[in-house]
Amino acid sequence: MNATAAAEILLTLCDTYFNPEKELNFLAFDNPFQILIMTILSAQTTDRQVNGVKEELFGRYPDAKALATARPEDVMAIVRPTGFYRTKAKNIIAASQRLVDVYDGAVPTTMEELLTLPGVGRKTANIVLNHAYGVNVGIAVDTHVARLAGRIGFSDAKTPEGIEQDLCALFPKKMWQYVNFLLISHGRAICTAKNPACERCVIRDSCRSVDNFTKKL
Repeated sequence: MNATAAAEILLTLCDTYFNPEKELNFLAFDNPFQILIMTILSAQTTDRQVNGVKEELFGRYPDAKALATARPEDVMAIVRPTGFYRTKAKNIIAASQRLVDVYDGAVPTTMEELLTLPGVGRKTANIVLNHAYGVNVGIAVDTHVARLAGRIGFSDAKTPEGIEQDLCALFPKKMWQYVNFLLISHGRAICTAKNPACERCVIRDSCRSVDNFTKKL
């Protein structure tokens, strides 16, 4: 797919899903520390579940210094609704400890530094940089983005790193901040993993996979 066609698809999705009042954010965060911790917690769960533990978690541990000294069992009890709570509690405590020890409690502003934090991969780092600091160095690739990139024709890569490289090459940098949000939105609403609603899809005429599903209707 060429860059012009890809941009037209993204603009169509933007017309459908963009809500200025939500500022393209699913997670309800108040500062860089919160978006970092909440993004780590968001793995393999919904943003609603993560938002649901926000008040109790940050009410008790408002900053890295507080969370760094927390008892793991106390944190596990709070984040349990997000799933994989033992690993997540361990990671957010360890990440907070590194923030305190190395970065004076502040969330780093570079990809390289963020990747040194426990529980942080490129997806999390991209989200934190974009939402917390307005910095775009890449595109966060989760299961929705990976699925839609392949179905629509944005990428044939099989790894998150490869898909990210293809997306960054396909779209101008000024559009990177919208790709994750728009593909997730479309993946949740229409292009689901099973039984996508192609008959209601606004980009069906541009999607290379539409015949794979509509022939079953």
